[in-house]
Amino acid sequence: MSVKKRCLWVEGDSLSEKYHDKEWGVPVHSDRKLFEFLLLEGAQAGLSWSTILKKREGYRKNFADFDPKKVARFSKKRLQKILRDPSVVRNRLKVYGAVQNAKAFLSVQKEWGSFEKYSLQFVGGRSKQNRFRKMTDIPATTKESDAFSKDLKKRGFTFVGSTIMYAHMQAVGMANDHVVSCFRYRNLIL
Repeated sequence: MSVKKRCLWVEGDSLSEKYHDKEWGVPVHSDRKLFEFLLLEGAQAGLSWSTILKKREGYRKNFADFDPKKVARFSKKRLQKILRDPSVVRNRLKVYGAVQNAKAFLSVQKEWGSFEKYSLQFVGGRSKQNRFRKMTDIPATTKESDAFSKDLKKRGFTFVGSTIMYAHMQAVGMANDHVVSCFRYRNLIL
């Protein structure tokens, strides 16, 4: 029986393996899904991605199934309730920032027609196909994530530093950063 070669960051964690094999790096065309990843990547700041994957359902439940229109209208009372729920990262700045980001997200949608269209400008309109051989070759930031981050901050987004945005770009398929030996690499060449 052959063992699938995966990116090293998933080793030993079945939830991460499932995420890696089915979602990570797959181009996302749904604005709602892009908002989900933006919210989750912001929540991950300073934590491991496996922690966020374990809390994903808690986020889904607490943040209106990642509907930015609903999240943008959350009251202070609702945010206080979320902060008491251990199924999410109970960081005040991150929870309140989700509402701020939802409002900014809606503003981008209004201006560009979709958040996807806005996002893709930072990679020339299509996914970047990288050819990294080792995980240590993959950068934490790129000139594209720097520009994306800078523009988002200018628009009022929070928890969108360049490292967070590069992780977002990897997650939503704006950059194929599966190492070339990973079985998913070839599946995601566009």
